[in-house]
Amino acid sequence: MKRWTLRIAALLGGLLLLLVGYGVLVEPRLILDEERAEVPLPRLAAAADGTEIAMISDPQIGMWWANEGMVARAVETLVEEQPDIALLGGDYVYSTDPGIPEQVANVLDLLRPLIDSGIPTYAVLGNHDYKVGAAEELVTAFEGAGITVLRNEAAPVPGTGEGADALHVVGIGPVRPGEADVDAALADVPDGAPRVVLSHNPTAFPEFPAGTAPLVLAGHTHCGQVALPGTPRWSYLGLTEEEKIVAEGWAPEGYGAEGNRMFVSCGLGFSVVPMRINAPPELVLFELRAGG
Repeated sequence: MKRWTLRIAALLGGLLLLLVGYGVLVEPRLILDEERAEVPLPRLAAAADGTEIAMISDPQIGMWWANEGMVARAVETLVEEQPDIALLGGDYVYSTDPGIPEQVANVLDLLRPLIDSGIPTYAVLGNHDYKVGAAEELVTAFEGAGITVLRNEAAPVPGTGEGADALHVVGIGPVRPGEADVDAALADVPDGAPRVVLSHNPTAFPEFPAGTAPLVLAGHTHCGQVALPGTPRWSYLGLTEEEKIVAEGWAPEGYGAEGNRMFVSCGLGFSVVPMRINAPPELVLFELRAGG
């Protein structure tokens, strides 16, 4: 009996080592999931029908054993797709080591193919960007590189119409550390204008009044990083109860106000541990359709 117990323990230990090896070396560094969908957008002008948007989030540069190779691959793939709009969902910097200027420069180097592509790019900041004190330096660097940073504000997308006919990108600050202001961001949008909302935190979504956020793209959760089938409460490391409701993919019907819809991306990087299991890095590619 003791011999069988030892054999079973050795087998389970071996399987655990294989799973950890997969989660550290394979899924986060070799697998890039591409989420593609056609999304109807209310009031989108016929001239803007078929507008393609792409979104990446959470590079987390400065995390130990960071996923810079995957970030570079995601940026390259995004540029190859040639979307009409690129969206960056926050948490670019994870630590102050070796220094904020060095980390921000590294982020810009990784984004260089996107910057050089000329694709209109809009960004919001994440909680880690504020936590490590990199927010202002990131804004200066991004805007100097031609990336529009939206801090509870909105901007029209060139070539999609004028005034209330133009497609607007609405950017929301991170819920933590108290930088989200939905009312201020929506105040920049003309009444009735079509809009896409970029929010680092999914928990900002319920704050939108009915019909004001027909498409919200969020990050932050990493889809839990370790999302073992059959163990949903294990899969949302360090998240609040509210974020457990929507940690990945489309928000369920009934979550948020009527007429609003949200998709949560798995992002690219890590938090706490450099591991992903059943939560691969993700590039979001949506085609907006008029008449929704």
